[in-house]
Amino acid sequence: MSICGLDFGTSNTTLGTMEDRVPVLVALEAAHSTIPSAIFYEADGGVLIGRRAIEAYVEGTAGRLMRSLKSVLGTSLIEETTRLGRARISFRDVIANYLGAIKRRAEQATGSQLRHVVHGRPVHFVDNAPDADRKAEETLRSIAQGIGFDEVTFQFEPIAAALDYERQITSEELALIADIGGGTSDFSIVRLGPERHGKADRTADILANDGVRIGGTDFDRQLSLGVVMPLFGFRSAMKRAGLDVPSSYFHDLATWSNINRMYEPRVVADIRQVRQQAAEPELLDRLIRVVHEQRGHTLAMEVEDAKIALSEKRRADIPLEWVAPGLSADIGRPDLVSHTKPLADRVAARIRNCLVQAGLAAEEIDSVFLTGGSVKLTHVHKAITQAVPLARIVEGDIFGAVGKGLTLEALRRYGPAN
Repeated sequence: MSICGLDFGTSNTTLGTMEDRVPVLVALEAAHSTIPSAIFYEADGGVLIGRRAIEAYVEGTAGRLMRSLKSVLGTSLIEETTRLGRARISFRDVIANYLGAIKRRAEQATGSQLRHVVHGRPVHFVDNAPDADRKAEETLRSIAQGIGFDEVTFQFEPIAAALDYERQITSEELALIADIGGGTSDFSIVRLGPERHGKADRTADILANDGVRIGGTDFDRQLSLGVVMPLFGFRSAMKRAGLDVPSSYFHDLATWSNINRMYEPRVVADIRQVRQQAAEPELLDRLIRVVHEQRGHTLAMEVEDAKIALSEKRRADIPLEWVAPGLSADIGRPDLVSHTKPLADRVAARIRNCLVQAGLAAEEIDSVFLTGGSVKLTHVHKAITQAVPLARIVEGDIFGAVGKGLTLEALRRYGPAN
């Protein structure tokens, strides 16, 4: 069958096809059906994706790592270029290279040429910017067509997750679907039920749809700025009274999609000039080392690992011996909460917007279906569930529900008649 559902996420990607009318996620990297949304351009011209891309970077292979590719959609970065050795490549082409590799792997694994795709998309690629949102979808459509898909349509990611959840319920219910991914948090209120599952038009069952451009990478950034970047000079003083070291370096270094900006040749020279006027130049020496060695992604990965660890334990340590002897960042769950609580509060506020859209009270929601990696963060989970306190909490396939739902939608749109 030539149809598929493609969940290109900020952090991870899945692709599903149908087997005996059941959605199945394709193994895209060894036995893994989920593959990190990462690409590594080797200095000798090779291109690696997924876990192998990250491993090559960690192992010190010469080249350039890029992650959080989806986050540039709808921004001016999509038309910009980034340096690859002596050449430059556009971010549009980077996404095309990554998704093209995904498509080829899926075709090899299934033995079928994939021609028709339902692409997942967040409710809003960009907050409060309809033109940028429309452009982001058009860009993704153009890329998908460019890598060989004949038909490309879209479905909101929380609606796709709802379709996957609906397969497991036995009676009608009002469900809040919460998809907290790497780049966005999306919510839908949907009327679900076994008798509704086969309907061709589900428009009337979708009671509300909303989202915000906040996801796991934003929690990474705020945790990094709050706990790690001060060790490298963030918010430290200049010798001139009343001035701090420029903050833009640290914001770029803490933002997955901006890290490569720090590797432009002029940046180290600029930081060295700032260092001469810094009150604590030893902190800037640490920053210079990270940028000179192009280890910004190492920092970001260690912060991400600590964030994930704090979803299960009270404390996590980020070892920074590779920067300076004895250097480390000890992070407790209270640190994570204090630095990212405003993000969790904004996520929960979108649920209230959905309830207003649907004309429902919180007590009328029967269930909350949780998907996306960031729902594992304790305070995010709590913020969502407190917004609908009487609802039954259902934790779905955190990384696979959207991909399976998109595949079900692909069957409805492109598959043979029932």
